Amino acid sequence: MSNRQAGPHECAATLRRSATLGIVKSRPEGSPFSAVSLRPARPEEAPAISALALRSKAHWGYSADFIEACRDDLTIDRDWCDGIRVQVAERAGRLLGYSRISGEPPRGGVLDGLFVDPSVIGQGVGSALLRRAVDLAASLGMRVLSIESDPHAEAFYLAAGAVRIGETPSTVFRGRSLPLLALEVG
Repeated sequence: MSNRQAGPHECAATLRRSATLGIVKSRPEGSPFSAVSLRPARPEEAPAISALALRSKAHWGYSADFIEACRDDLTIDRDWCDGIRVQVAERAGRLLGYSRISGEPPRGGVLDGLFVDPSVIGQGVGSALLRRAVDLAASLGMRVLSIESDPHAEAFYLAAGAVRIGETPSTVFRGRSLPLLALEVG
């Protein structure tokens, strides 16, 4: 058995292949962590997905009042869980995160949400969900996903290849702007 660690390019290639199959290793082989599965969200999971989004948003130190003001924007409608556009990550039946895309091809794609449980931030779950969202958008004929990013998540999206194309007004608070990003998908 080799002690060699995989380089970043090998890890990225493995992540892409695994995400396509719906299974992502959250840690290298030999880790005490088990695989993460990606799958379409079920309508009955909408409340749990919404609660996860609120916990994830709160992780960045926002006030309770701010989080409450975000509740409507972060609530997942059961009807959106159509077997395609809302995907979840889970491990051993535990919900770890979700991504949601909307819009119509060819250019109308939007990443409407990507949130990860705070306990697994930095373990590759968000990257796997983003890759799945990109793959789904491409399979639907979309060319670009627009992303209204939380300022704390902008670096994550930029590292994944998104580019900043401007700012967009917050739907929650007047006078607050959010980074507006674009990510090519196909």
